Amino acid sequence: MAGARVLNIGIDFGTSRSVISCDNGIRTFIPSYVGFPKDAVSRKLFGKDIVFGDEAVKNRLSLDLFRPLDRGVLKYSDDRDINRKDYKQTIDVARKLFEHLVLLATEGNPKGHIIRGVIGTPAIASKKNKQALLEMSEGILDAVLIASEPFTVAYGLNLLTNSLIVDIGAGTVDLCRMRGVMPSEDDQITTFKAGDHIDQVFFDLIKAKYPEANFTVNMVKKFKEENALISKNGESLYITLPVKGKPMQLDVTEELREACRSIVPDIVDAVKHLVTTFDPEFQDCLKENVVLVGGGSQIIGLREAIETYMRETLGYGKVRKIDEPVFAGANGALMLCKDMPEKYWVDLKTAA
Repeated sequence: MAGARVLNIGIDFGTSRSVISCDNGIRTFIPSYVGFPKDAVSRKLFGKDIVFGDEAVKNRLSLDLFRPLDRGVLKYSDDRDINRKDYKQTIDVARKLFEHLVLLATEGNPKGHIIRGVIGTPAIASKKNKQALLEMSEGILDAVLIASEPFTVAYGLNLLTNSLIVDIGAGTVDLCRMRGVMPSEDDQITTFKAGDHIDQVFFDLIKAKYPEANFTVNMVKKFKEENALISKNGESLYITLPVKGKPMQLDVTEELREACRSIVPDIVDAVKHLVTTFDPEFQDCLKENVVLVGGGSQIIGLREAIETYMRETLGYGKVRKIDEPVFAGANGALMLCKDMPEKYWVDLKTAA
């Protein structure tokens, strides 16, 4: 394309939130939801055929609402041959969401750019999972690279050696140790008790304590995102929920704490494994440099809980959080996008 400029985009295409970071200065994110008006009335209400992000979630009663990703990967991508109809629908919905993100990145003018993108995936994403992302990207990106999400985080933070990234998202917790080269499968672990798991546990605990309350997982998810904690800070937390139609303040302090704690055992087991199977000469360096990223990294007391476990089982551990946990994956993917040699790229025009 004569005269077209190259636009590099880092993409964290997440289960709950999709984030982009671009070398034209645009950075943004939207919830990973797509909605379609249910009938002529809802079509008139929105004045359009498709709704994205927060707008879709807020108006879900009027929409057929979809979240195309589960546990960090496109739904049905592992068993597409068995669930062909569901997989096709997932790809179609995901393409619409992905195209919307690219339009945000190009300010509505994608034809004026040659677009290259790096898309982050969970550490143990399968070949089929990655192939589904390539299929989704065709016609939207000109070239694409699929990379491990915790690796993109490490790359963006320049933590390329003797560091352990713990990326806590909605669908997965991805851990990756860096040793100065591209990480192998042995360097990475994915666990599936993450943000969505906390939401469901929190919902179940509240329902057990207050059986007459009427609420949804989405209602408690929002409360969790604003108040998530493990440590005891001496304050009680109250959520307002309808009980027989009347709004009431309910004490959910211990329920939220227990729900947030439910992801810790799998995380610390994975940390222990990645440390104890590392080169023994460099284990101390690795224990010094455990980094929490992702939305779940903001849970109050999580850093201290992991440090305590490392002291008890490994003798020592130093854990820190970063300043921009939401954008860490997309920022690193953008840096990788700008630095990666041509031989690593998949040319989607050629592939098609």
